[in-house]
Amino acid sequence: MNLHATIASLAVSAALIGCMTPPQDLNLATERPTDKGKYVAAIKPVSAPIVINKMHAWEIKLNDAAGEPVTQARIAVGGGMPQHGHGFPTQPRVTRELERGRYLLEGMKFSMPGWWELKLEIDAKDGNDGITFNVVINPE
Repeated sequence: MNLHATIASLAVSAALIGCMTPPQDLNLATERPTDKGKYVAAIKPVSAPIVINKMHAWEIKLNDAAGEPVTQARIAVGGGMPQHGHGFPTQPRVTRELERGRYLLEGMKFSMPGWWELKLEIDAKDGNDGITFNVVINPE
């Protein structure tokens, strides 16, 4: 391999590695107010650890700004890997309300380690609002 090919190969490798590194100032809070402040949302996996390429479920907890549980919310789910430009390999969705203000999110699957965004669009009693959670999945 000549010098130019070696340098090009190293540049591509560095770009790929850099792409996998989440930003330093990434907000990894799993509970916080929604974008417009109408709700406070929290997320957590139902079981740990999170394994790459395995299906798992998450729980969403939703309160209004006063701290009361939000019932009968409709929650749309989206997201993916912003550094790679692709969404989830599955179609995760909220399947049911477990109890007052707690919802089951099923069909979650992370196809590779790295920075993922979990986007929730909430339609409930106080109106529409959204939130994006940052989740970093480490290699197994």
